[in-house]
Amino acid sequence: MHSPSASMAPIFILLISLISAADAATGAIGVNYGRIANNLPSATRVVRLLKSQGIDRVKVYDSDPAVLKSLAGSGIKLTVNLPNELLYSTARRPSFAAVWVKKNIAAYHPATIIEAVAVGNEVFADPHNTTRFLLPAIYNVQKALAKYKLDDVIKVSSPFALSALQNSYPASAGSFRHDLVEPVIKPILEFLKKTGSPLMINVYPFFAYESNADVIPLDYALFRRNAGVVDAGNGLKYFSLFDAQIDAVFAAMSALKYDDVPIVVTETGWPSKGDSNELGASIANAAAFNGNLVRRILSGGGTPLRPKANLTVFLFALFNEDKKFGPTSERNFGLFYPDGRKVYDIPLTAEGLKGYQEPAAPPLSDGERMKTASGETWCVAKGDAGKDKLQGGLDFACGEGGANCHPIQPGSTCFDPNTVEAHASYAFNSYYQKNGRSTAACFFGGAGSIVTQQPKYGKCALPSGNEN
Repeated sequence: MHSPSASMAPIFILLISLISAADAATGAIGVNYGRIANNLPSATRVVRLLKSQGIDRVKVYDSDPAVLKSLAGSGIKLTVNLPNELLYSTARRPSFAAVWVKKNIAAYHPATIIEAVAVGNEVFADPHNTTRFLLPAIYNVQKALAKYKLDDVIKVSSPFALSALQNSYPASAGSFRHDLVEPVIKPILEFLKKTGSPLMINVYPFFAYESNADVIPLDYALFRRNAGVVDAGNGLKYFSLFDAQIDAVFAAMSALKYDDVPIVVTETGWPSKGDSNELGASIANAAAFNGNLVRRILSGGGTPLRPKANLTVFLFALFNEDKKFGPTSERNFGLFYPDGRKVYDIPLTAEGLKGYQEPAAPPLSDGERMKTASGETWCVAKGDAGKDKLQGGLDFACGEGGANCHPIQPGSTCFDPNTVEAHASYAFNSYYQKNGRSTAACFFGGAGSIVTQQPKYGKCALPSGNEN
């Protein structure tokens, strides 16, 4: 499909600008339309499904002509992906980038409202070592868009995985990987700043919870009511792991003096099914995470660190995809089954949120709760968490946290053994017991762990709730 006449272009540009301004007022929800499956409906049927659900923003992982054509005239805004396997050619040959943009972008826009090009996807985690091609590929795509006078209306960026961070806890200490900062991260951030484009980031609280279910409270991961976690670095209190992860990225950008680059969350979600060791993967938890996330985003307001940063968030994914590799969860992130039935019922629009109430939480599985015959539990420091993380948790617990740290002062009963782990364990446990033994009170960024046998360090046994 070819573009309308040049006289129509300013009208389309104005419409897109007005739409973008409306989105910025609260935040926006989109979906990822992945197609690694052999049982999905046609692109035309998918567009009808999207419109029936009020979904007006979609991200795809390629530039399939059938998808691009089907979205023409729909009013649905689209982010198109240039796949990792094309990075080499795009980076090395500006002519390749120009042809790709002509065939996959200029030929469809603005009838198909393409708002962004995602160059690559999680390139730093790509086993094919394509990182060195990312920056020149971005530049060449931008030049090609400029050739067709589309560089002002179509943004260019690249989705980062959270593994691009060197540190993510506490959020205030967020920093990018040292090996990436000078050669890649800073030049990309400079490009995004100059072009007014967002940093694209893929964020999955599920994976953090699944790997650390003994220390990360499920309610904290699912946006449910919880005691919250205080960032020892800046004193801000977090009530969701999602916000903490996003603020770690904001802090990482701020450390490099790029506070004015916005963030778009290009992927986040929660699986409705998983293997036996994938704790938390269930229909109930997926509905809770995505439903509460939609409410959180469409209600407006940013994160604790960036309260005015209304976010655009793309849920992963539209469908369960039966040909994806990996554990069972990989094939069960969809909002819909391939036949169009909902996997679970959540609102996806502000209108749908009216009167919406999250269903009551089901009982936790054995792997998601800590129980003992006596009912007693203690919180101790993880020795492998690293000295800096343990010290940060210790400082918070003994300071703002209000823990009873007198027994670990020099000359007191629990000063020996004089190690960061032993002292942090005493402080963590005091804070944990004083806060009702809530699992959130033993988080400490993954440095704390709940145990069911009374811990002892030297001659010092950590007190229980009755003794503390």
